[in-house]
Amino acid sequence: MPSDAVLYQAAALCLAYPDEDFVARLPLLREAAPQLREFVDHAALTPPRELAAHYVRVFDSGNHHSLYLSRWQDGGTRRRGTSPGTFKDVYRAAGLELTGEEPPDFLPAVLEFTARTGDTGLLTGHRDGLERLRSRLTRFGTPYASVLHAVCATLPSHRRTGA
Repeated sequence: MPSDAVLYQAAALCLAYPDEDFVARLPLLREAAPQLREFVDHAALTPPRELAAHYVRVFDSGNHHSLYLSRWQDGGTRRRGTSPGTFKDVYRAAGLELTGEEPPDFLPAVLEFTARTGDTGLLTGHRDGLERLRSRLTRFGTPYASVLHAVCATLPSHRRTGA
């Protein structure tokens, strides 16, 4: 298990829709992953309805801030239809099955997979997309950018690409 497993699991929770369970976990997240304190403190001070509305504004507004990693790599190409299958294959090879409603390329699912297995291959393989998402979230002015910043800081260096 990577030394960043707790961070990956906490980031997965922070990037999922902020339901009542998320709000209840905020004190634990704050202590377990100090790298996420900026976001966790913001979430703790924000009324739950406002936090949920902000999540929808940020992540459900087209593809500008997509949490689906294949969108960053494949865009609107035909490969986008097959990319989620590649994620499923990686999960199965590790002995895991995706049970949620989200597609397998959903960033919180990938972060949880990484936390559980120690396999950072999906994250590093989509590093450029993660950096573009981080950059766009930063420009948008959302606290979610700090979550992406913490995740990207754990990954090996890479070459920068445009957003």
